[in-house]
Amino acid sequence: MFPTPLKHRSTAANISYRLAVPITLLIWLLPLLAVALTSMRSIEDINQGNYWGIPSDWNLVENYTEVFKATPMWQYLFNTLKITVPTAIGSIALATMAGFALAKYKFRGNLFLFALFIAGNFVPFQILMIPVRDLTIAFGLYDTTLGLVLFHVAFQTGFCTLFMRNFIAQLPNELMESARSEGVKDWQIFIYIIVPLVRPALAALAVLVFTFIWNDFFWALILVQSDEVRPVTAGLNALRGQWLASWHLISAGSIIAALPPVMLFFLMQKHFVAGLTLGANKG
Repeated sequence: MFPTPLKHRSTAANISYRLAVPITLLIWLLPLLAVALTSMRSIEDINQGNYWGIPSDWNLVENYTEVFKATPMWQYLFNTLKITVPTAIGSIALATMAGFALAKYKFRGNLFLFALFIAGNFVPFQILMIPVRDLTIAFGLYDTTLGLVLFHVAFQTGFCTLFMRNFIAQLPNELMESARSEGVKDWQIFIYIIVPLVRPALAALAVLVFTFIWNDFFWALILVQSDEVRPVTAGLNALRGQWLASWHLISAGSIIAALPPVMLFFLMQKHFVAGLTLGANKG
């Protein structure tokens, strides 16, 4: 049922594994290495076709400084934060309540409602582009932070509900029954019993949702057009001119934009792993 541990495999399997891991890791890291090197090149170096070699001139400070001069990078980062944090809080809060109701209450249409949340995760977001844009224009939410937040909350709640419902369903029903026998109300059970028990799952989900929203480019491009609202992913697109693209600045900006979710993951790595493995073992 379970794979055989590597130490119990043959010598050929051990050698193949130890060779395949570093090669695969190197191939996976090559694009990231290329972006990092490009962020430290000069534009002349790029125009001469030096894409993979060692930069002839190291413009580490110059390129990263120029990103903040050429674009309103601080504004873009602040806009992204204004979109990401409310979205993460709103979608996780709604999903936790919905997951609790779907996991612990038996009512007609429970499975059908849960199936709707699951089905929403399989809808290609590209086909929603025109109707969502029309709705934001009709309600005066186009090119606003609130419009992006509301859409992301609606779109992310389905995945978050699926995630939280499965975790909450693993909690024993005896906890709720014993609390009810003591006169504890359901909303108190949710706040003081359920939420603390699924805290690792909430932390893991927060990292995932934060990363999803922070890295969103498609909807930031469709629903936003002004620098006052534009997040960092769409803001970096401003460095691409009609005839010339400042690839060294785009690469430097991409590294800057990638730092917050990476830092969040390492800060919450322990909780993230604990949340993903919660309920994996029984007994």
